[in-house]
Parts: sequence; C-alpha cells; structure tokens
Amino acid sequence: MCPAEGNVVLTPLQHPKMRPQKTNLLLAFMAALILIGVGAGIYAQMIGHHHAFANTREMPWGMLIGAYAYFAIISTGLCIMAALTHLVHIRRLEPLVNRMVWMSIIMIFSAFFIIGLEIENPWRMPLGVLLHPNFFSNIWWMGTLYGLAVSFMIVEFFLIFTGKTHAAFILGILAVVTEVCANSNLGAVFASLNARPFWYGAQLPVFFLACAFLSGAAAVILFTHLAHVLQGQKISEEMRPGIRYAARVMMIMLFLIGLATLWKYANSYCGTEEMVKSADALLHGPLAMTFWVFEVGVGLVAPFLLAGVTRLRSMKALSLAALMVLVGQFFSRYNLVVAGLLVPQFGQYCIDAPYYLSYTPTISENLFIVGSIGVVGFGFLFGERFFGHLFWKNNASSEG
Repeated sequence: MCPAEGNVVLTPLQHPKMRPQKTNLLLAFMAALILIGVGAGIYAQMIGHHHAFANTREMPWGMLIGAYAYFAIISTGLCIMAALTHLVHIRRLEPLVNRMVWMSIIMIFSAFFIIGLEIENPWRMPLGVLLHPNFFSNIWWMGTLYGLAVSFMIVEFFLIFTGKTHAAFILGILAVVTEVCANSNLGAVFASLNARPFWYGAQLPVFFLACAFLSGAAAVILFTHLAHVLQGQKISEEMRPGIRYAARVMMIMLFLIGLATLWKYANSYCGTEEMVKSADALLHGPLAMTFWVFEVGVGLVAPFLLAGVTRLRSMKALSLAALMVLVGQFFSRYNLVVAGLLVPQFGQYCIDAPYYLSYTPTISENLFIVGSIGVVGFGFLFGERFFGHLFWKNNASSEG
C-alpha cells in the first residue's frame, strides 16, 4: 500500500510478483562485495596508500580517479534525464522517472565510496569543504556541488515517497542545475591543467556532459530491464516506449561521442610532442587494448550496431547494448586519466626518462571497483525491495 502524504513508513513496497528470498540473497551478495571494497580500503590504510596503489609522484592519479568520474557522470546523466522528463513533458519516460532519481543517488554514493577509500584521510574532505573553502579551486566546487546535488536528490526522493510531487519537482530542478555545474567542474579539473596538454582545453567539460547523456540513457535502459528480470516479467507495454526513447538518445549520443573522439585524437597530432605521445599511447601504445577493444569496440561501435540492426525492437538487445556502453564508458574514463599522465612531464630535460611511465592497477585498486559495483547493486536491489511501488505504480495502475 502506498504511504499517505506526510506519513513515512519504510516497509517493503516491492512489486507483488518479486520474490523476497531471491532479493535478500542478492542483497547479501552485493553487501559482500561492499565489504571486500571496504576491506581493501582498510588494508590500504594499514600498509599505506603508496604501497597499496600503483600511483607514484610522477603518476599521481590512476584508475580510481577515472572510476570516480565514471560513477559521477552516470549520476549526472540520470538526473538530467529525470529532470528533462518533467520539464519538457516526455510522457514516454514518465514511468521510469522515479527509478532514475533513485539510481542517480546510488551512483553518486558509489562515486563517494571510491573517492572516500582512495584518499588517505577521507574525514578531512568534508571538513575542508566546510571550514576551508577555496572558491578558486575546481575540485572544491566539484565536491561542494556534488554534495549539494545529492542532498537535493535525497530530499526530492523523500518528497516523491510522501506524495508531494510539486515540491519534488522544484528539488529536482535544483538537483539537475547543481549536477550539471558539478559535472562541468569535474571536466574542468582536467581541462584547466595546462601542464598536461592531452587534457588541457575547453572540450572536456562539454565532452563530460555529452557522456552524461549517453551514460544516463544507457543506465535507464539497463536498470529498467534488470528490474523486470528480477520480478520475472517481460517488459510491459507501458515501459517499452520509454526504453525506446532512451535508446534513441543513446544512439544519437554514441554517434556524437564517436565523432568527438575521432576529432580529439586527430587534433592531438596537430599539437605538442606530449599530446602526440599521449595519443600514440592509446592508438598503438600501452593503452591500445583498452582503447580499441573496450572504449571504441565494446563501448561505441558494437552497441550502435546492435541497437541499429534490431531497430530498437528487442529489449534484450537494447539492454545488452546499454551494458556495453557502460563498460565502454568506464574504460573511456580510465584511458583519459592514464593517457594524460603516462608521458613524463619533463622528459625532454631528462636523458634517462622513460618514453612512457608504467601504470598497472593493483589488486587493492581493483577491489575498490568491486566494492563500488556492490554499492550500485545493493542500492538498486534495496530500491526495488523497499520502494518498488514507486517504480511500478504507473504500470500497476494500468494493470489494475
């Protein structure tokens, strides 16, 4: 039974056909993944982050920074999709909105999980943001804005839960404005570093926003399909138009991001020696496998062809294409971070400097990724278990 307005009772409101035993088993598995990630974080604190991670003074960032950006960008995409649904009255997406809001919250929590375990003194981060603000720092603005955004979204979801839809709409607008600003600041963290020519320039903030649209559309498709699989049903007729609409957005953004990727690397060969070396690292160097196979093949070409060949009619094909997009976007963030740092910064002044620095993620770093996947999985299942009625109410009303 849906809670009346103003009353908050956290009781299971899942779809009536969902099996609690199956959900609880999956929740336990995801909780185990989270504990694995937390255990890796405790291990890193005990032996020192400089021993647990593959980062060095010359290579200060690695896979974990890319993973943080990955989850944060997906959160932005879901938030944008949810807000646009109400702003421009996209009726086909309306049955999917509440799940978008919930998963946007979960994605930013996963990003915070990564960054909280990655930094050596995580408790200093919120204190620094509040007590020592630096208004000229992109990182300060990024952290502050993402913190505000997730606060707005939590209140928005609470208002949705209590039936106060008008107030929830206002909070949703505040959330999407702060998310977009945070996303552009995330891009500016890289784009403003003129010491790293591969990142420097005005493209990345816009590119990250485009990736948010792509990742958000893919996440909508994937999690909607997984919710139906979880309760053993085919995609309902009420949900199909929304999924196809998200698939069209996904295909458009695949084309645009593919074009932007092409021009980025073509332009790199017109730049400095460091830009050429970074592009070489991706095209036929140490990152060629992750670039050609995962970022381009799995993440751009294959899902575009799969969705196009099936003409957006097969829900399983669209879900697989969405999964491939999300996998490809992870490697896109990884490649972006690592390629920008692989070239020694002052290599031209040092005779014995290597052509490329070496970086291979350690076991601890990989376990952090496992933990972040656990956060996403646990959050998704928890939402279906306790807030499922909010996600299925349009479908349920039509069936009734």
